[in-house]
Amino acid sequence: MHPIVVLLLDGLADRAHDSLGGLSGLEAARTPNLDRLVASGSNGVLYAVGPGRAPSSEVAHWSMLGYRPDEFPGRAVFEALGRGQDVSAEHVFAYAALRPAERRADGWWLTGRPDPGRDAEEAERLVRACDGITIDGLTFSLEHVWRGEAILRVSGGADERVTDSDAFFRDRHPVLRPQALVPEAERTAIAAEAWSREVIRRLDGERFNVITLKWWGRPRDVPTFEERHGLQGTFVASSAFLRGLAIAVGLATREEPETEDAAADLHGRVELAHERLEEGDSFVFCHVKSADAAGHTKDPVQKRAMIETLDGAVVDLPTHRAIVCVTGDHATPASPDVIHSGDPVPFVVSGPAVRADRVREFGESTCADGIFGHLRGPDMMPVLLNAADRPLFLGSRPTPFDGADAYPSILEPL
Repeated sequence: MHPIVVLLLDGLADRAHDSLGGLSGLEAARTPNLDRLVASGSNGVLYAVGPGRAPSSEVAHWSMLGYRPDEFPGRAVFEALGRGQDVSAEHVFAYAALRPAERRADGWWLTGRPDPGRDAEEAERLVRACDGITIDGLTFSLEHVWRGEAILRVSGGADERVTDSDAFFRDRHPVLRPQALVPEAERTAIAAEAWSREVIRRLDGERFNVITLKWWGRPRDVPTFEERHGLQGTFVASSAFLRGLAIAVGLATREEPETEDAAADLHGRVELAHERLEEGDSFVFCHVKSADAAGHTKDPVQKRAMIETLDGAVVDLPTHRAIVCVTGDHATPASPDVIHSGDPVPFVVSGPAVRADRVREFGESTCADGIFGHLRGPDMMPVLLNAADRPLFLGSRPTPFDGADAYPSILEPL
């Protein structure tokens, strides 16, 4: 049996761009190291939650790690865990963001956000001013984390099935009214709206006068990563919510900040993977944000340049001793003006006894011709476990944990 190493390049995939001759940033980039990896292994493309579905990073990661939608606790829970907060299933969580807004005829429109340096003290003071509000027996408690953003904890029997008040596309919609997704959540939705109006009243006259809510959820009891897949290991990431996701499934976490030197960041993670394998980890997951950030610039040339930068760090991979997978969680197109898209993401696996297929170039269209074909997020762990000589033999029942083989209970599209 072999250990498994995943290098997850967030927002890796793209769409074709006229400015790149009808190619994506990946296909237009010069990637000799990734091309060599592709040529040495098996390839395909992956849709984290299914073709055409544009997932957030936390939803994509949850699916790719072999967890079901009904087990998903919500990103706010991950944010709390990743920042060292205690969480309990007795409480409902949401992510709160202090923002400046102006009143127009059709609602409150967001106009910016606090500066993390200049406005930090003022933002924290205003968040504290809205802590501990009780409405209809539900208490809304805020714990500030940075630049006016906070974890909201609702006690008193709340229901997490409530829509966001944060419109996300702030230039297209005003702050939204929270709505219940099911009748049982009506009390919480009405209280959340009343809480939002009370916050606006308390912050009247301040530069930052609205607190939006999103990512509602509740902690859920799920099998650990070891119980589900038989693997123990380390999750390496710079963001709090990803570390919280790892904590939620029982993986050890390692905070590694990302800098302006994307190649050095990725190379450092490769070195760390070697270290963790030496320490006996059977699973190492390394997340890098830089390709996603390049996509969000909406400049295809910048996305291409970032892929070439990252390619320079795809060396000295432990393919002689581990199953190594390089992939992404979703596409972050450099154009048009979408956040993420449901386009295919290259999926490359190399390592001991992994057959080399006929693919020789790294890219969405080229990897699609590989032996893996088109995969969905829930397929990732079974594919990697199989390559690592660790498949759970179907037809036997060696473990009492639900979904321990990650198949077939999560095969259906999310």
